[in-house]
Amino acid sequence: MLCGIKLERLRAAATLDGVDGRAPAELVQLVCASAEPQRVSSALAEQDLAYWARASSAQLAQALAVSAEEALRLEAAFALGRIVEREQSTERERLNSPAVVHRVMAPRLRGLPVETLHVLLLDGKHRLRRIVRVSEGTLTNAMVHPREVYAPALRDGAAALIAVHNHPSGDPEPSEDDVRVTKRLVDTGVMVGVPLLDHVVVATGGWVSLRERLRWEG
Repeated sequence: MLCGIKLERLRAAATLDGVDGRAPAELVQLVCASAEPQRVSSALAEQDLAYWARASSAQLAQALAVSAEEALRLEAAFALGRIVEREQSTERERLNSPAVVHRVMAPRLRGLPVETLHVLLLDGKHRLRRIVRVSEGTLTNAMVHPREVYAPALRDGAAALIAVHNHPSGDPEPSEDDVRVTKRLVDTGVMVGVPLLDHVVVATGGWVSLRERLRWEG
């Protein structure tokens, strides 16, 4: 009964003042009415919001002890938030710096539990044409072959490309495998006439441009 009274007060306050500024736990409760506050707080203490934003509805239902329908509604709310964040980026702007690449890609990569490599296909003015996910898992020579990266670029007639992958650990520092793969991609780009402009590692701790580290021409 007490939980019901608190929820009604929360709904009344949100109706009056809006939801901006509400704590994450309160927003979760507004979406999942049957979630107990203690259960929500426990879940958010166990894992941060970025983790739950990428969780499946089944995981959310178990963690919050809510119905499958409410968990699906929360998963959809998280997905809508990511879409809004992506659409705030001007996708036709020139991707002429790793900072711009980070701004465009961070919403797609935030909270992913494994490393995922994306390729940004660019036109002749280095504006974004399309984003293609080419690999998922640890970034090693075995997992990422240059043909997987360059096939969509050649098929779409891209003038240049940028590789981007995430580090779920939160540390953007490139690994030895990251460096080896990047060098292979640079060489392949020279051979096929579609230059690799950069390879950006994105993490919660920031980003690192491998072009700035390796200083290749092109």
